[in-house]
Amino acid sequence: MKIMKFGGTSVGSAERMGAVSQLLPTQEPVIVVLSAMSGTTNHLVQIGQQLAQQDQAQAERLTSQLEDRYKQVITELYKQDASKHKAKQVIDTTFQDIRACFGTPFTPASEKIILAQGELLSTQLFQIYQEEQGTPSVLLPALEFMRITEEEEPDQAYIREKLLQQLAQYPDNQLFITQGYICRNAQGQIDNLKRGGSDYSASIIGAALRAQEIQIWTDIDGMHNNDPRIVKDTYPIAELSFDEAAELAYFGAKILHPSSILPAQQFKIPVRLLNTMQPAATGTLISSKKSGNSIKAVAAKDGITAIKIKSSRMLLAYGFLRSVFEVFERFKTPIDMITTSEVAVSLTIDNDTHLSAITDALQRFGSVEIDTDLSIICVVGDFMEDKPGDALRVMQSLKDIPLRMISYGGSKNNISLLVNTSQKNNALLAINEGVFQERRLS
Repeated sequence: MKIMKFGGTSVGSAERMGAVSQLLPTQEPVIVVLSAMSGTTNHLVQIGQQLAQQDQAQAERLTSQLEDRYKQVITELYKQDASKHKAKQVIDTTFQDIRACFGTPFTPASEKIILAQGELLSTQLFQIYQEEQGTPSVLLPALEFMRITEEEEPDQAYIREKLLQQLAQYPDNQLFITQGYICRNAQGQIDNLKRGGSDYSASIIGAALRAQEIQIWTDIDGMHNNDPRIVKDTYPIAELSFDEAAELAYFGAKILHPSSILPAQQFKIPVRLLNTMQPAATGTLISSKKSGNSIKAVAAKDGITAIKIKSSRMLLAYGFLRSVFEVFERFKTPIDMITTSEVAVSLTIDNDTHLSAITDALQRFGSVEIDTDLSIICVVGDFMEDKPGDALRVMQSLKDIPLRMISYGGSKNNISLLVNTSQKNNALLAINEGVFQERRLS
């Protein structure tokens, strides 16, 4: 069994849906995981925002705009009247469900229901298209098997049990279609895996079924060695280890959801990143295979806040760091980077929701300094294994960039550097020149 996930741009129009259909294998079982058509989730977010502000007139205007877009998709995607009629029924039902949220108090549960409609639409329309093409297929409702726990983690045992039960009902079918992103929570309410969660859905499904391979199809030919929006001469990386890919995804590589590696890694299921616009391109293969001692790529993560706690009580004290970490645990705020000296600890976070409360709690340990508008530059590879010089090349390339913090040694796959966001582009260009260009010329 293969899992093939297609993102929003891959199914962003009638033409793209037709192209995706051509990529599906005909002689082996496959589960196709679809995102909402591009732009849909953002549009649904705007509808929810208007309802939260009690502006039903604006919410209705936005809803009608989206409904008209999907009616146009129907005319472009299908040739047969029967298919158009089925698709129109799907659209009518979906937008009735959206409008059902208009006359009731708007709650987080209402918002989750509205946000789920994008994936419900794309999968149903795609399945009707398969019928019109004469390709037998089965729609597997994700809301009947995808569930998260109270801790918002995938309930793997439940997912595997329910998914296998559904598949057992269709022993002769090869093509299954399901929704990415959406799920139910521990209370049985409609929920989601957060933005970009369709990658995560594909990996969870692949792990549950012990799949042969998980394919993530996007609009770029694999994971690049640098940010192609900033650096011109980037190139796709042929192979990455699970650890390398996880570091890059977490620290800003947009092609992959940060959580999507772990389920696949747990069962050593290869993940292949491919391009629907250039399906013949090799892409990137992520696996448990070690892929050589070298620097592979660099990624950047914006929106970073640095917190420095300075206190003479740290000197020769035990338990100090534990007490500091407990503050972040209490406010459920992950730490990205950390460095320490004899009398100070500096760390970074990417979620400042509870920053004020965290600052207040930390002040009992000493003076607290807050710095914002920062970015983490993450250099990734397998470069710490008996190979000197790589860290030096990175630092030398950044000799003209002020570095706020350096984290090295916590992982053999990662050097993390903190810079002002205003210096991020310069840092990425400098690393490209000093590390990747130099290596290609040597």
